[in-house]
Amino acid sequence: MTIVATGDSAPSTAPAGQGVGPLLRAWRQRRRISQLELALRADSSARHISFIETGRSRPSEEMVLRLAEHLEVPVRERNALLLAAGYAPRYRHTPLDDPALDALRAGLERLIQSYEPFPALVVDAAYDVVAANRGVAMLLDGVAQSLRAPPLNAMRLTLHPRGLAPRIRNLLEWRGHLLAQMERQLALHRSPALRALYEEVAGYPVPDTGPFDEPEPDVPHFALPLRIEHEDRVLSFVSSIATFNTPMDVTVSELAIETLLPADPATVKYLHSLLS
Repeated sequence: MTIVATGDSAPSTAPAGQGVGPLLRAWRQRRRISQLELALRADSSARHISFIETGRSRPSEEMVLRLAEHLEVPVRERNALLLAAGYAPRYRHTPLDDPALDALRAGLERLIQSYEPFPALVVDAAYDVVAANRGVAMLLDGVAQSLRAPPLNAMRLTLHPRGLAPRIRNLLEWRGHLLAQMERQLALHRSPALRALYEEVAGYPVPDTGPFDEPEPDVPHFALPLRIEHEDRVLSFVSSIATFNTPMDVTVSELAIETLLPADPATVKYLHSLLS
């Protein structure tokens, strides 16, 4: 599947004109870190951190970036902090279809295609799918066409009653895992788009009857498996997610590569016979 641009996701929500001090204080409180602890991490003093947060001291550009790093502020929001402090944004925000990212797109395509016949996809910060291989396309057989219209969203595809949900044998467990994953992200990112998506998918009805949470075969698992029906078979996968180290671009910082690793020999054999 060709990589597609999905537009800006998770827009910055930094209040205009508030100044960098209250924003840094909000991030510190969000991380549940004291002024003293942050000062020790950033090689500063609690007094200086207090002065920055109250607006009595204007931090240098280097200090803003240092505090943002120790507070694990997302790259998108680091630009907002710099602007609030009176500095120019440090990180570019390049559209995914920009020629400057040609090498990135080509590399992602090679990566997920080389993973075939096993499923692999690339999503942005709002779980919109920007690339997927044939293994993913195979799993989407039977999904409602409305859910397959661009932009595809991985959470909707998985949890919607007309998506994959009716075929997921351990739906309650897998749904709980996905919602908890989104909750962890919401604790780290101030994203209205992600919050709206979470509230939408958390509100999808869960069937009261069906083959959900039935006893699994006596096969040991090293991680929670996704057990999903496909053509009268039950396939079993475990999920792995990778992101880029030290990204210098907002778009790149918000991309995640998810691979589904077969969790049993029968799944491996079936996928090889189907897609090889």
